[in-house]
Amino acid sequence: MFIDAHRDEYGVEPICRVLPIAPSTYRAHARRLADPALRSDRAKRDAELRHEIRRVWAENFEVYGARKVWRQLNREGIEVARCTVERLMAEMGLAGAVRGKPVKTTRPDPAAPCPRDRVNRQFHAPRPNALWLSDFTYVATWAGFVYVAFVIDAFARRIVGWRVSRSMQAEFVLDALEQAIHDRRPAERDALVHHSDRGSQYVSIRYTERLAEAGIDPSVGSTGDSYDNALAETVIGLFKTEVIRRRGPWRSLEAVEFATLEWVDWFNTRRLLEPIGNIPPAEAEQRYHAQGENAAMAA
Repeated sequence: MFIDAHRDEYGVEPICRVLPIAPSTYRAHARRLADPALRSDRAKRDAELRHEIRRVWAENFEVYGARKVWRQLNREGIEVARCTVERLMAEMGLAGAVRGKPVKTTRPDPAAPCPRDRVNRQFHAPRPNALWLSDFTYVATWAGFVYVAFVIDAFARRIVGWRVSRSMQAEFVLDALEQAIHDRRPAERDALVHHSDRGSQYVSIRYTERLAEAGIDPSVGSTGDSYDNALAETVIGLFKTEVIRRRGPWRSLEAVEFATLEWVDWFNTRRLLEPIGNIPPAEAEQRYHAQGENAAMAA
């Protein structure tokens, strides 16, 4: 503090007269700093909470604001008021990621035939493997632009497929779809619908043929604006905010690919999502399947 920095030059009491602070107040504060046992109960509790708050903030890509940190602490059994977390984060200079404006990457092909819109902007699914959403974005690197495609299960917003590529041709979004099909293995009884915007990659012959081979019904937004695929745009917005803007500049495709791998694993298994009850996507799916098993056992 200021007094400690200048006490040798000016002395404690002259500085206290100027500030003004009673010398006894300064000395009591100095004793508390030197001996934590002399601190108040609130100060002791704040010191403990600062450590936990910083840990949760650091473990979650340093993107959580006070609300998410507060919810994670409570999930771990650390009871604390939200206003306390807000106060301590402000004192420590910790803040969450702030989303920017979305950037449109869709290049519609007006000549390509489009499947009908089966979703009509209702991005809700009653179960996993009922509705998938696909979209992609771009990332600037020192070696040029790279493109990141995602396939998202709408039930719990889980990312089930992704791919990074130097080209924005149909092959790279097809690779993301292949990963999703391999990972989720949708069955015909699922009546799975795949929804995308009107981008030429998603209405290409190869892409639509692969959907048909897997027994997946295609759906394409009818209007042609960002609301046609709003849920996918939301997830991509989180990716750009929490990874690309905070951890750049990016040197290469490989750097983006490794960061995306880390983020997707964290997003699916640990990130708290408010729309699904402030739990991670994987936990939401586990709860759904557990309820189904319990219902089957009860029957």
